Amino acid sequence: MTPILVFDLETVPDVDGLRRLRPEWRELPDDEVAQRAFDARRERVGSDFLQHHLQRIVTIGCAFRDTQGFRVRCLGTRDDPEPRLIQDFFRLIERYTPQLVSWNGGGFDLPVLHYRALVHGVNAGRYWDLGEDDRDFRWNNYISRYHMRHTDLMDVLAMYQPRASAPLDDIARLAGFPGKLGMDGSQVWSAYQAGQIDAIRAYCETDVVNTYLVYRRFERMRGALSDEAYQQDLALVRAALAALPDSHWREYLDAWPVA
Repeated sequence: MTPILVFDLETVPDVDGLRRLRPEWRELPDDEVAQRAFDARRERVGSDFLQHHLQRIVTIGCAFRDTQGFRVRCLGTRDDPEPRLIQDFFRLIERYTPQLVSWNGGGFDLPVLHYRALVHGVNAGRYWDLGEDDRDFRWNNYISRYHMRHTDLMDVLAMYQPRASAPLDDIARLAGFPGKLGMDGSQVWSAYQAGQIDAIRAYCETDVVNTYLVYRRFERMRGALSDEAYQQDLALVRAALAALPDSHWREYLDAWPVA
């Protein structure tokens, strides 16, 4: 089988970058730099959500499925710098050429990765291949919008219509999966300021499992996965999560009743 790599980012304001762009903020503490950026953004567009290039990645969650089984973790450690996390992500693509899966990855996660990889000088040759090195990538690559080597489930299910987009939490819960536990994306900055990196990483991991489960349900819906294979895959995920020692997986499994 083609390996499947489901991914998700958690980000915070790039306060160091903001100081470089706004020298008058150079002496301000992190929270005030971020707040000024939020306020300026809200005044311009009505939302305090910062642009993609002003987001700093603090964790990359991955769920990986191949012939060896199912694994889930955040890349690196809680102390690894952003460039190392990004390079680790693109090394996975270099090594496995996986099927990439995301929820809103085309609208958020991948553009953030593009900008941050560019800023840090990260190598991502396999990811950016459009057929120059591998002819197959001319017809199916990670970059072109309607190609499937990266499947943005939110976009595909909404027929690429933003007004039809749905939140992952809603779709996961409607499909009988646990959905988000512990926090949501709007709480990541405050959790980061409080030093709750482990909680952010746990939240990110549960999000990629939700996305993976919705993706397998999508694969069954479109006829790429039989009912029997789908049920076997759910059982595989349950067993893999039950073997993990972290408390958030016990909470996740408790919220996922056996059908």
